[in-house]
Amino acid sequence: MTNLIDIKGVTHAYQTDAGPLPVLDDLNISVPEGDFAAVVGPSGCGKSTLTRLVAGLMKPDAGEVWLHGEKVTSPRATVGMAFQNPVLLEWRTIRENVILPLEIVPNKMTRKQKTDRADELLALVGLEGFGDKRPSELSGGMRQRASLCRSIVHKPDVLIMDEPFGALDAFTREDLWQTMHALRTEEPFTGVLITHDLRESVYLADEVIVLSGRPATTQYVMDVKLGGRTDIDVLYTKEAADMLHILRQQIEIAQGRAVPEKEAQV
Repeated sequence: MTNLIDIKGVTHAYQTDAGPLPVLDDLNISVPEGDFAAVVGPSGCGKSTLTRLVAGLMKPDAGEVWLHGEKVTSPRATVGMAFQNPVLLEWRTIRENVILPLEIVPNKMTRKQKTDRADELLALVGLEGFGDKRPSELSGGMRQRASLCRSIVHKPDVLIMDEPFGALDAFTREDLWQTMHALRTEEPFTGVLITHDLRESVYLADEVIVLSGRPATTQYVMDVKLGGRTDIDVLYTKEAADMLHILRQQIEIAQGRAVPEKEAQV
C-alpha cells in the first residue's frame, strides 16, 4: 500500500527566552493512503506541532514531510483541517461557512454547485435544513459537525484533526465518532487525528501512534483491527479493552510513570 504521508527524521525546537525547547526528535511516521491514523501521547509532547508540519504551516528544523511523494514546503490546498474550536463566522450562515474553502481554493465550481456540495455534506452529518442558520443558533456538537463539513468540502486528500471532539460532552462526542465513520465511507480521505482520548483513537483509527515524552519520537504503533466499528458497543468488547490497556501502559511509559516490561523484569 502506498504511503500518502511520510514524516522522515523530523526534528523541531521552539526558540524561547531560556533557549531552544526541543519538541520533536528524529520523528518517523508513515500513513498509507486511505488510512486513518490517531496520534496520542503526553500533553506538550508535540502533537499539535506535528499537524502544523504536515499541513505545511511551518517547516521542521531537520527532516522532511512528504505528501503524495512531494516534499511539503508550504501550505497545501489538498489538506483539510478541523480543530477543537469550530471557529465558524457568525456573520455567515452555516452553509456559507461550509463553502468558505471553495472560495479560497481554486476551482471551477459554480455558485450552485458549491451550495449543493455544502447541503450534501450537511445532510450527511445530520444537519439537513440548518444551512440558513447562524452559528449561534446551533449547539456545540452541531457547530462541530458543520466544521467537519467545511474541512472536507473541497475534497482534500488529507484531513488533519486536532482534538476536534475534546470540548464536547461524552454523548455528543460518541455520536460524532459515528458520524466520522459515515464521512469516511461517503467521502474517502487519509486522516490524522490528534487526541487524548484512547477510546476515540481505537474506535476511529486504523493505527494508533504513541509519541514519547518531549522531545517526542515514535514510541509505539498499534494496528487496530476491530470488526463492526460503526457500532459504538464494539468499545465494550474484550478485544477493545485489551487494546486500551496496552495503549494506557504506553502512555504511562511516555509520561515516565512506568517502564517497559522488559526493563521492569531486569
